[in-house]
Amino acid sequence: MPASRGCSLVTGGGGFIGTHLVRLLLEQGERVRVLELDDVPVLDGAEVIRGSVADEAVVHRAVKGVRRVYHLAAHTDLWAPDKRIFRQINYESTRTVLREAMYADVEVVVHTSTEAILTGRGDPDQSDRTLSSSSRKRKTLGPYCQAKLMAEQAALEASRNGLSVVVVSPTLPVGPGDRHITPPTRMIVDFLNRKIPAYLDCRLNLVDVRDVAEGHILAAQRGRSGERYLLGHENIMLSRLLLMLKEITGVVMPEHKIPYWLALVVGILQEFVADHVTHKAPMAPLTGVRLAGRGNDFDSDKAVRELGFRQTPIRQALIDEIIWLVETGHINLPVHSFRKHFGSTEKK
Repeated sequence: MPASRGCSLVTGGGGFIGTHLVRLLLEQGERVRVLELDDVPVLDGAEVIRGSVADEAVVHRAVKGVRRVYHLAAHTDLWAPDKRIFRQINYESTRTVLREAMYADVEVVVHTSTEAILTGRGDPDQSDRTLSSSSRKRKTLGPYCQAKLMAEQAALEASRNGLSVVVVSPTLPVGPGDRHITPPTRMIVDFLNRKIPAYLDCRLNLVDVRDVAEGHILAAQRGRSGERYLLGHENIMLSRLLLMLKEITGVVMPEHKIPYWLALVVGILQEFVADHVTHKAPMAPLTGVRLAGRGNDFDSDKAVRELGFRQTPIRQALIDEIIWLVETGHINLPVHSFRKHFGSTEKK
């Protein structure tokens, strides 16, 4: 892709997807500005503005003079001791970014949504935006999903009011570099560290995080304002994912499956204890259990067709992720025993 002139702002540019996005933009010759929290590392070469997207003055300063805004900043955990943080960071801060982008007359905003608020192929929610906010909100799954749904609706409303906004909805990203350990990575870490004796078999859609980063740039370049592009790849049962992890690492995966009703009960109990006793994140957040119970497939045909979205093999993304997790001490495996055989495509 040709290098672009001007400056791009990436909110949350120190996150999992954000770091890969910043790297790609810098490699393409972009001047990159990152809005990130004080304690989050950011790649060298980018201008950094420290602060929160919840701070209107900080957002105003970050957006000033930029050409494109990639809004990735969000509270990505599925549980929090104070549930108000989901609305504050994922919804109200999105409205602030959109408002400041409108004032700054930016060329385009790429808003990062999530497949968690969709219900899968064949359901009208996948493309129909005419359902009322209240009816759609009732169909979402917990405070994280509710806030992300409202944020997407705010982004689409801004596009109708004259701001060029393209929405991208990544599925579950896998690959190297997840310093925050987001829910998909946490699942892999816990399985490889043998912390999970049984599992709820469910259908997932996985995508290489590096493809998602590139998909953001493609959305800014080729996306249509007011449209949503789902950035995903392989629909896979969790049991098949566990088999792949075993084939790659040699680690024996749990063989016992639990029914959805039991997983739901455990999730309810764990979340109650987390909310009222320990104030620490539960191993199985209730939102995650409910999302697992959907059992839907997703496809990214629209992104492939209109954006030229690339989808690289999930197996290699998993290998690269496991190598990174070993090298950073998150899991204890003899990494060299499988690195030589499988190789690595990680982009430096």
